[in-house]
Amino acid sequence: MTGSIEQGTSQTHGNTHILHFVVRLPDPMGKVWPALSTQEGLAAWFTPADELEPRLGGAVTLRDLGAGRITAWDVDRVAEYTVEGGGRIRFHLERDGSAGTVLRFTHEFRGEGESEQGWRARFERLIEQLARGM
Repeated sequence: MTGSIEQGTSQTHGNTHILHFVVRLPDPMGKVWPALSTQEGLAAWFTPADELEPRLGGAVTLRDLGAGRITAWDVDRVAEYTVEGGGRIRFHLERDGSAGTVLRFTHEFRGEGESEQGWRARFERLIEQLARGM
């Protein structure tokens, strides 16, 4: 079984944009978590994390988005990065059946920013990386 990306949704409230995706992965949460919460994992499919202190309030610098703080951190379940200029990015993992994982993703930002197509391409890379044994 391969992963799948369910239809993304986009909302706009004034100049705030919110993108949501649900990504179903055949891999267990323990295999998916490092892809979302480590420098090596993020660099493999999303963007290099030049700095990442894996804890609530820790510093984070995502090369394509900016520097900021970790604003939610629940090991093996939730990683949320809030960066200046890049907004808030939240990864929330849930079990899906006996072995799979559901990734609920939110990106909230102001002004011009990421598109649904951009995130869809990133999630396709994530699925490929996990299939290769990331």
